[in-house]
Amino acid sequence: MKNQQVIENNKKSAALTIIGAAVMLLLTVTKVVPSSKIAGYSVFVGIAFFFMTEAVSKARGSESGLRLNTIAEDLKKPGVMAWLLLPSVSGIVTLVVGNLIFSGEFAAHEMGRVGSILSFDKTILLTGQVIIAAFGEEIAYRGFFLGKGMKIFPFWFCAVVSSLTFAAGHIAAGSMGVVLYDITAVFIDSLIFSVIYHKSGNCVISAFSHILGNLISLAAVFIFF
Repeated sequence: MKNQQVIENNKKSAALTIIGAAVMLLLTVTKVVPSSKIAGYSVFVGIAFFFMTEAVSKARGSESGLRLNTIAEDLKKPGVMAWLLLPSVSGIVTLVVGNLIFSGEFAAHEMGRVGSILSFDKTILLTGQVIIAAFGEEIAYRGFFLGKGMKIFPFWFCAVVSSLTFAAGHIAAGSMGVVLYDITAVFIDSLIFSVIYHKSGNCVISAFSHILGNLISLAAVFIFF
């Protein structure tokens, strides 16, 4: 009887995962319409479905994709620390190479893309916004889209599809070359976050990497560009 209940819960969780991921994809596709403003809601959808699938599957302890009490242990898992620091390095490389190829246009594009949601004139508020935004994205795209999707499909399939969706959600107006370069860099970082989640099993760890990478990239833009 207990095993039957587990099977039923897993079926419900799988159905919710497919529905939630589909809604996130559909919302992100609206980015093709320049005037559309609803693509950003995909993050909120992902967060909501993450907690719904966790509740339905009755995820507990190490089964949960969001764990605060195992952070120290998860950081010690093989390869986690090396991958965790990689987005910070890739962020600097992306800025340097982008500046060489597009001069100041790429840095301006980056600032314009995040300028509508971040308060650049208030350092403490800016830091808080970066932390909240990155943490929310990790719950939605790694904890839900990737983590729950991996229970149905292979890891790399989920990593690529979730990263394509994540990158598409970061499309902003600009010249074709700059936009393609920008979303390619976002896609690569998303793949890295996916590997971090896969290795740690905890989107809190991928959120640390995401937050650190974003803060270092923003600091580099202010200081050097």
